[in-house]
Parts: sequence; C-alpha cells; structure tokens
Amino acid sequence: MQNPIVHRELISLLRQRRTVVMQCLLAVCFVLLIAIRWPTEPRMALSGLRSQEVFRLFAYGLLAALLLILPVAPATSIVRERTRGTLAMLLNSPLGPVQIYGGKFLATVGLAMQMLLLSLPAAAACYALGGIYPMDVISTYLILILTVLLVTSMGLLVSTYSVTSDSAVRWTFGFVLSISVIATLPHYLMLGTGGLTGTAISWMRAMSPITAMMSLHGAADLGAAGMTTTENVVLRFCGLAILATAVQSLWAISRLNFSLFDSARDTGMIVDDQSLGVRSVRRAVFIVDPKRRSGYIGPLTNPVMVKEFRCRKFGRLHWLLRLIAVCGIISLALTILTTTQTVSWDVAGVGGIMVVLQVALIVLITPSLAAGLIATERETGGWVLLQSTKLSVWQIVWGKLLSVVLTLGLVLLATLPGYLVMVAIDPNQWGQVKRVAICLLMTALFVMLCSAAVGSLFRKTVTATSCAYAVVLTVCAAPLLFWLGRGAPFGHRTVEAALIVNPIAAGFSVIRVPGFTEYDLVPGNWWFLGGASIVCLLLLIWQTHRVSRPQ
Repeated sequence: MQNPIVHRELISLLRQRRTVVMQCLLAVCFVLLIAIRWPTEPRMALSGLRSQEVFRLFAYGLLAALLLILPVAPATSIVRERTRGTLAMLLNSPLGPVQIYGGKFLATVGLAMQMLLLSLPAAAACYALGGIYPMDVISTYLILILTVLLVTSMGLLVSTYSVTSDSAVRWTFGFVLSISVIATLPHYLMLGTGGLTGTAISWMRAMSPITAMMSLHGAADLGAAGMTTTENVVLRFCGLAILATAVQSLWAISRLNFSLFDSARDTGMIVDDQSLGVRSVRRAVFIVDPKRRSGYIGPLTNPVMVKEFRCRKFGRLHWLLRLIAVCGIISLALTILTTTQTVSWDVAGVGGIMVVLQVALIVLITPSLAAGLIATERETGGWVLLQSTKLSVWQIVWGKLLSVVLTLGLVLLATLPGYLVMVAIDPNQWGQVKRVAICLLMTALFVMLCSAAVGSLFRKTVTATSCAYAVVLTVCAAPLLFWLGRGAPFGHRTVEAALIVNPIAAGFSVIRVPGFTEYDLVPGNWWFLGGASIVCLLLLIWQTHRVSRPQ
C-alpha cells in the first residue's frame, strides 16, 4: 500500500455496492456448486470421478467469471483520468509513469485476487472429495492468475489509446474475445496441418486461457477436436501470457506522458470543392467516397436514424461496406475449405464454426451500438435537445433502433453466402440452413433489444455498455457450463433446460454438432428469445417514457 494510487483505486473499487454484490453472488454460486454434488452417504468414490467433474466445472465457471467481469476496471482506469482532467495532475506529480501504471495494475489485480480467494473454500472442498492431485489445483490457479495479468495489462494498454470509456470497454472485450475464442479457430480449421503454418497455428491457440484450461481438465466432444492435444499447452500459455503481459505493460508505460494530450488530427479534404476530374476519379476508385459531403435528409427519413449513422464511426457507409466485405470473405473462405477438402470436415464441423463466428460478431458489435442509445443522450444532455424537437418519443426511439437494425441486417446478410454455397452443393442442407438463419435473426433481435433495455437504465454510457456486455455474454456463455457438467452434476433435463436460453447451443443443435444432437432446443429457444425480446422492448418503452417526463 505504499503506492497512493493502489490505495485510492482499490479502496474505491471495494467500497462500491456492485463489487460487494458481485463477491457475494460468486461465493453463493461456489457453495451451491459444491453442495449439489456433495456425497449424501458417509463414503467416497474410490475413483474420484465425481470430484474431478465438479472441479472441472468449477474451474471453467471461475475462468468465465474473470473474463466477463475483469476487463471493465482496467479498460476505464486511465481514460477515466483523462476525461476527468486528473491525468495531467498525475503526470505532474512526483509519481513516475512506472508508479502510476503499477498502482493501477496492482489495484485491478488486487480486486481479481479477492475473487480467487473467495473460491478457495470451494476448491478445498473439491480436493477433500478425493481424486484431485495438488498439482491440478495449483495449475488451475496458475492459469487463472496469468489470465488476470494478461487481461489487466491488455485493458490498461487499450485505455491509453481510447478517448472515451465506452470505446475502451468495447475494444477490451473485443480483444478478450479474440484471444479467448477466435485465436482457437485456425487450429480447428487447419487441424493436422504440419510445417511452419501448423506450428504458428498451434502457438496461436495456446494464447487462449480456455484452451489451456481444457488441456488441463479435458473437454468432451466439441473441445476434444481442437483443444486437447498431446502438446504441453499449459506451459505454452504460461510463457505467452507472461511475455504478452510484459510487452503490453512496457508499451502502456511508454505512453504515460504528455504526448497523450498532443494527438494531432488531419484537417481533411472536402471532395465537393475539388475539380470534376478529381471527383470522378475518387468516385471510380472508392465507389463510396468518405470525403464527400452527405446528402440532405429526405422528408420521409427519420432524422434520428441519420444522426446515429453520421455520429458513429462504423455508421458511415464506407465503414459498413468494409465490415460487410470482411464478413463475406470469411463466410466464403470457411465453405471453400470444406468443398475443396482442404480439411477433412463435414458440414456440422464447419457449420458449427460459422455459428460461433456469427454469434460472436453479433455479441461483439450489437451492445456497443445499442447500449448507449439512451444513456449517451442522457449523459451528454442531448436527450433534452431531442425532446425539444417536433419528434415524438416513439419516433426518437424508433430512429435509434432502426440504425442498429440496418447495421445488423447488413452484417447478417454478409455472413450468409457460405451457407448458400453449402446448399448449392448439398440441397439436403436447405432445411438446416433455414433454421440456422432463424436462430441468427432471433439472436440479433434479442441482443439488440436486451442491450438497449439494459443501457436505458443507466445515465453513464460506460456503465450501460459494461452491463449490456455482461448480460449478453452471460446468456451466451453461462448455459454452456451446464453442458460441460452434463451427466455430473447435471442431468439431461437440467442441461436441456439451461441450453434452451442459449443461441449458440440452439445453432449447434440445428447444425448437428457432436455433443448437442441429443438436445431438442428448437423451437423452444425461438420462443424464449422472442418472449425475452418483447419483455426487453416493453422495458425500453417504459424507461424511455419515465426519463421523458418533466423533471
């Protein structure tokens, strides 16, 4: 506690009510998990299979909690100082960049260590059941601690580059998703590839803490194909995590100076002021010229929708076209890998990967677009200005939702060409593709309305975005913990009831991915997502009318 920043940051975090609630919920979850499978008779299984199953589920649950909760604190740590005007005061203080970074780093790590300490009684109970070696417990907590260090250094580095707290949260969650899930996909696609490419892909997937945890505890069916191998993935992850933490920390420390306030901006160029030849060449090269003035808003166009598109970076048409092009290329590339027999995969294998990528894209993009629709206006004072216009509250909300709907619609259309190629090759897949498309549409609708409803409950954009990400990721990730614990401690009915709410599991069951074929999740998942979407829409309408009343 010699560093004053550690004292200020950590104490302020521990005094927050949400931190206390989070710690209590985690402790209760750990106790319930162990109580479910605690032996009811005064004897223990000699094989220790029960304790191994419970400890595996416990390890995955704790890792998921860290990945969902931890990124927010470091991502907003430095950028919050900049927006409040206290970063310049810190840089002018006797504390150097190393001490400033070290204080913020240790404060976040200290909060995460408290979460791990709360889990120690549950881990000790699993060990008391027998069948678990001390090295298994030590290796599990080593992976968790290195995950904490990796995510913390990543969040602080992103925070030095971000201008607003909500953008820092979005980028940090995006990078966490990339190293945890997306980094493992090349190993799935190029399974069995040798040479330099195979080695690089093998080291890439070792960067994921999920891969390291599955390599340590094992994973049935889905994980066995691409996660568990004879390589020492845990050792590779430890080395890569330490190296990445060191590089990211040194990088962030080198940026903690007054150059953070000296970011120059390009003056830009208005194409409409150039000659006809310049405008014609740019139109032919760019198709959609980003330097060209936008047209007038039409009489039948919702002006709030146009405002949302023009005020956010990815709302401009040239950015949308780039995003759509990337999605289309990835979708077609996955199909080409299968049809050319580059990898010996069936439709279920590549279809499962496509479902994961599409849901991950929806989960990553949608909360960043929808969570701040109301919160940003309330925080910046724009909501009062919107109320002073001739537009009704319903027109304002509809214009904001329509900007998200159009963006998601274009993204979903860009990811469908791969399925169309699969249907052209094997027409028998048409029924599965239609049901997968419905799953994706329902998922996009639910994530959009859920993010907008959760975000409308808060005044700060960063809080709204963080809570929206937490809720959406919990719906998409938490039910998979029940699937990992199928057979023990959860039965078939319990697992199926938990997976009903999960859009990823519904897509897997439709595409017939191994491990999900025995669960009947459709149309139950559609009914749940539809009902939840209606509830979220009603909540959004109620909250919008509440904040629109005269103060």
